[in-house]
Amino acid sequence: MAVNEKDIEAIVRSVLDGMKGTSPAPSSYSGGEIPKTAHVAMLTELKHFEIKEYPIPEVGDDDILVKVEGCGVCGTDAHEYKNDPFGLIPVVLGHEGTGEIIKMGKNVKKDSAGKDLNVGDKVVTCMIFKDDPDITMFDLNKQNVGGADVYGLLPDDDIHLNGWFSDYMIIRGGSTVFNVSDLDLDSRILIEPCAVLVHAVERAKTTGILRFNSRVAVQGCGPIGLICIAILKTMGLVNIVAVDGNEQRLNFAKRLGASETVNFTEFKGIEALAEGVKNAFGGHLADFAFQCTGNPHAHSNIYKFIRNGGGLCELGFFINGGDAVINPHFDMCSKEITLVGSWVYTLRDYATTFDFLKSANAMGLPIKELITHKFPLEDINEALETNLAMTGLKIAIVNR
Repeated sequence: MAVNEKDIEAIVRSVLDGMKGTSPAPSSYSGGEIPKTAHVAMLTELKHFEIKEYPIPEVGDDDILVKVEGCGVCGTDAHEYKNDPFGLIPVVLGHEGTGEIIKMGKNVKKDSAGKDLNVGDKVVTCMIFKDDPDITMFDLNKQNVGGADVYGLLPDDDIHLNGWFSDYMIIRGGSTVFNVSDLDLDSRILIEPCAVLVHAVERAKTTGILRFNSRVAVQGCGPIGLICIAILKTMGLVNIVAVDGNEQRLNFAKRLGASETVNFTEFKGIEALAEGVKNAFGGHLADFAFQCTGNPHAHSNIYKFIRNGGGLCELGFFINGGDAVINPHFDMCSKEITLVGSWVYTLRDYATTFDFLKSANAMGLPIKELITHKFPLEDINEALETNLAMTGLKIAIVNR
């Protein structure tokens, strides 16, 4: 067979690339040529996003260019949209995102868990490393990632592609990135909020009180509380009581693993509500409780649901929601309650979340039905208003 000049040139280039141990960074992907500009939803003032167009910068040797497929709307996004508590405006939000690698720097070979990375792989990000030795992949509960930089909560700069509310994003060198090509899009959109609950349950387990046969109360059946129930179910717990004031959410809680539900609107006063929870457990108080609402009154009340010597994980206050009033003697000391707080996650929890989602899907838990609304990027203002109106559960931006 004759070998022409172009064939010889290709063979030589391949050999030289192999000798250097690298392969050329691709300039295109399966979806066609890479565009020269990207669109982002920039929060330019309170309660107002603008779709802005910026040049896609050169991809550095340690960087990754991702075509964004979707991103969940978090309560943190809603707080920033409404009040700008972090003082970030102008900012591109979105930290529950996922997408497809379409270009990689020559130094990018593996993800943060050691898994190979290639163009076409589906990925999520967790955080951007800082010079902090306490935040590492294998320090299980040494420090959470709350003090780290996160895409979607970065101040605007000359790159602009800093959040997942966009159609393309640059993952910069020094970031954590995970190959999640074995999960479908809806599962990938749920990774970040699920990691919050994986971390909370791991925190709860450190008390030694949360066990296979524990009676567990979960207060608050928004996305956080519902995911909590699903995680407990995948762990084999079967005695879970969900507490909320919305009957539709309580019904979904049963589908995700709650054995009984309590609608607090049907009770007058905390003593009556505590008795309702006790009755749902067959005459017993909870061994352990998760407080998932972010409401100070709910935190004050939940101690009444827990038995002497029981445990509590408070994870609802992702921002300052105000002070809660408790009686230290009656609520904590005389009952010897073991209390743990939980906020965001460690990197290990993030990786564990992938296995949780696979287990939930294998068990037939309708975890993906948490995503009740999907909006295109250009309708992001409507998406945030839908989130604030609490007319659904998890709201998502999905690019078409």
